Order: sequence, then structure tokens, then C-alpha cells
Amino acid sequence: MRELLPHLARHWEAGEPTALATVVQTWHSAPQQPGAALLVGPDGVYGSVSGGCVEGAVYELAQDVLTDGIPQLARYGVTDNEAFDVGLTCGGVLDVFVERIDAGTFPSLTSVVGSVHSLEPIAIATVIRHPEPDRIGQRLVLDSSSTLGSLGSSRTDRAVTEDGRGLLAHGRSSVLHYGPDGERLGAGMDVFLRSFAPPPRMIVVGAIDFAAAAARMGKFLGYRVTVCDARPLFATQARFPDADDVVVDWPHRYIAAERDAGRVDYRTVLIVLTHDEKFDTPLLRMVLGDDWGDHRPAYIGAMGSRRTHHKRVANLREAGLGSHEITRLRSPIGLNLGSRTPEETAVSIAAEIIAAQCGGDGQSLSSTTGSIHPTQT
Repeated sequence: MRELLPHLARHWEAGEPTALATVVQTWHSAPQQPGAALLVGPDGVYGSVSGGCVEGAVYELAQDVLTDGIPQLARYGVTDNEAFDVGLTCGGVLDVFVERIDAGTFPSLTSVVGSVHSLEPIAIATVIRHPEPDRIGQRLVLDSSSTLGSLGSSRTDRAVTEDGRGLLAHGRSSVLHYGPDGERLGAGMDVFLRSFAPPPRMIVVGAIDFAAAAARMGKFLGYRVTVCDARPLFATQARFPDADDVVVDWPHRYIAAERDAGRVDYRTVLIVLTHDEKFDTPLLRMVLGDDWGDHRPAYIGAMGSRRTHHKRVANLREAGLGSHEITRLRSPIGLNLGSRTPEETAVSIAAEIIAAQCGGDGQSLSSTTGSIHPTQT
């Protein structure tokens, strides 16, 4: 959805209505996650809700919504009567909410776009199901301290604001269920909360050629990429044009300062490419230790040969780390793809990061059975 905002804002500012289709819930092996979106505008279609399986049907529904302005919640998948026409060939089921976007239906869009551009967390809560049709499509925009708009009652606004800020803090998008007037134990009203959290960070330590390839891959995957090295001769923006930030500092000192400032969290990935113990040991001793707290990066990997790995482990043991702490380290870094070039190695590292985050095992799908995508319940 983030990549659709410039198109959405451009049409909004020009006074051109668009239809926004959003995946709000999925079951089984659906190809997209909640929050995936497709935008239908006067100049074409952007984005995707299913990777191609039901785009045609969603487009037709979007045309109806553009015409009459009435939001629609539709379910697609193998359980539909029209499964052979618009069903998901992958076997999944998804709910898609389609709404008309213009200055009248979404007056606070510019606030959302501005916050996303400034990397400030913000969320949009939209009523997608309600026994009163007029309540469907009502919207509340919220951040950590303020709100814009309303979902139709103060009680509903209070409940959704409280629950929504909890989801926003973790960068999650989800459907929330309430009674018609926001009763927490009730049923009848569904609200989709779409979070726009700042992009997760990839911190690459070591200003080498492999770091340049890793930075390119990180940007492709949607990370905000920082390259850090204590050597000013090598840590330059010219050498790493794909990085958002190039920092000249001792890595352990820089990471500690970022942690203390709240800019390292459970979504951060740390890639250590220096394979130089004067840089590696103090950094890894700090981030792997039990005293790091709740802000430990989700992935910590270090490059090096098997010999370098064994030497690194010995250094970490001498520095006071135990076996359970050292097992948090992915070393040697990456999956066994047979990679040799910096670009191939970056793919190997990215593959391991994705597998670690999504619960994959790195096997060839042709040699496995069962669901391809993570099962949604």
C-alpha cells in the first residue's frame, strides 16, 4: 500500500476519484497479506491484491464503487460459487474491501501521506462491516497522540484508538471486531486497521563490495539501509549509492546509540561483513548478550569462512558469552546457494533473512508438499 500513496495523492489533489481495494483478511494459502492493495484510477491500475488471481473481478467491482460510491466487502477463493471464474488458483481465501477515495470521502489523506513521507507511524481505521450501511466506510486516522475523523460514535472511536495504537506500535494491520457501538465483547462491526510504520532497518557493518550488493538487495526488499564502518576512506555515499545512510563510526558505538534512541527494534536486521575481530567482537558481544533487552535485531548474521567462524566463536566465549547467546548468531551468514559474487551472496543473505522471518526452511519447493504460503487462520 505504501507504494500506492503517491498515485493516490496525485489523483486526490487533481480532484479525480479513485477506487482502493484492500485485502483485509486471508485464510489458508492466500498469496497476499492483509494490507495489500490495488488502486483503480483514471490512468490505469496499480498494485495487486492476489498476484493476478482475482484482479479482474476486483477491477469490475471497483468500477461499480466508483460509479455509486457505495463501499463493498467481497470474498474471493475456493469457497465462492464463482470459484472457477475468479477463485484463487492457489487455494486461498481472501476478503477485499473496495472504497471510493476522493476529497469528500477521505479529507485527511494529506495528513497520512505527510506522516508516511516523514517516517512517522500512522494508522487508518475503516469500518468494513456494520448493520447500518451508512457506517460502512467511515474512517479514523490515528497516531500515538492524536486522531482525525470518526467511526460514527465516541465509544467506537475510543475503543478503536486504544486497540489501534497497540497494533501501530508493532506495525501490524488487522481486522478488529466490536459490537455496533464499539462494545468490546459484542459483534456486528468489523474495523480494518491499516498501520503505516516506518520501514524496517537493515544495518550493514563493513564498507566492502559485498556491503554495496547487500544495500541494493535491502532497498529492493523495502528496508531503510544504513552502512556503518569506522574507516572514513571506505564509508562514503559515493561507494554506497543505494544506502539511505552511510555512517563513519565504530559499529558497536553506533549500534548502542541507535538502540538507546529507539531506532533499533525487533524488525531490524544486522549484517556484519567486516570479518575483523576488532570490529566484530565488541559489536556481537553487545547485541548477542542477554542484557541487550527487547530491542535485539530480528536477524544477526556475520560473514566469514568456517575458520573465521570458529575463531569468532572463540573470541565471543572469551568475551563472556555462553552457548545459548552465541546460537543467536547466523554464521557463516546466508543460505547454502553456492554463491560466489557479491550479488549472489546478497541473495543468499536475503534468502536467509526471509526464511528466518517467515518460518521457511530454505528447501526447493519442488521437493516439498503442502502449503506454499504461510497458513492464515
